[in-house]
Amino acid sequence: MEHYEKTLDTTPIYNGKILNLKVDTVELENGKISKREVVEHHGGVCVLAVDHQGCILFVSQFRYPFGAVLLELPAGKLEKGEDPADCGRRELEEETGYQAGIYRPLAKMYPTAAYDTEIIHIYYASDLTATQQRLDPNEFLTVQKIPVEKAVQMVLAGEIPDGKTQLGILKYKALSEQGLL
Repeated sequence: MEHYEKTLDTTPIYNGKILNLKVDTVELENGKISKREVVEHHGGVCVLAVDHQGCILFVSQFRYPFGAVLLELPAGKLEKGEDPADCGRRELEEETGYQAGIYRPLAKMYPTAAYDTEIIHIYYASDLTATQQRLDPNEFLTVQKIPVEKAVQMVLAGEIPDGKTQLGILKYKALSEQGLL
């Protein structure tokens, strides 16, 4: 049986710089009517960059919703219609001051599929060349290099709570062990 929900009506609630919020009225497959609150987001990109010493580049920055500094892979939001690979290359250089000679897709995740349209594209980058960090005017972060094995241990110990970072590290580890990277 194919599952579905048919959109009957859409009510925009908020249109912002980063996201939009709407409430849809839907018909369920049993004929009943329900509401769906939906966050519309253009998506994002994060980059797992590994340097010549086998260290992953991380950024630590204050994340307002959690009131804490989080350790994450370099990342950024996609502009409407932007190519994810181009966004990732840009964000890697802006946040870390590195460009990659090797750059390829690693994973894709739907962080909150129940109510958010965001898709995060995760890339693997290596053969790094130092350039210059180009932070946005109101962006404050610190670049850290952590050996791959230590990063994996930190994920497994719950020391890195960010989902995109966890997925990127574990996928990289698995593919590396299989000789696929």
